[in-house]
Amino acid sequence: ITSEVVDRVYKEYMGEAESPAQVRDGLLGAMGDVFFVISAVEVARYHRDAGNPVYFYEFQHRPSSVEGVVPEFVKADHGAEIAFVFGKPFLAGDV
Repeated sequence: ITSEVVDRVYKEYMGEAESPAQVRDGLLGAMGDVFFVISAVEVARYHRDAGNPVYFYEFQHRPSSVEGVVPEFVKADHGAEIAFVFGKPFLAGDV
C-alpha cells in the first residue's frame, strides 16, 4: 500500500477529526466498509455481471427498541433492518 492510498483512506474516514467521538465515528465507518460494504458490493457486481437485477441499500434507522441497550452513537447494527423488513413495527404490543 502506497502512502498516497493511506493518506486518501485516512482523509475519507478521519477527515479533520478533532474529538475522540469523531475519531471513533471515522474508525467505525472504516470498519463497517471493510467488513460489510466492500464484500457486499463485490457480490452485487457478480450478480449484475450474470445479468441479474441488483438492489443495494444502506439501513441507517435507529430502532426505538435499542434505547438504553446500545450507545447513542450506534445508529443501526448489522441485521437491524430484519424486523422492519418483516413488519415488526406494525405489530400490536411492539416491545
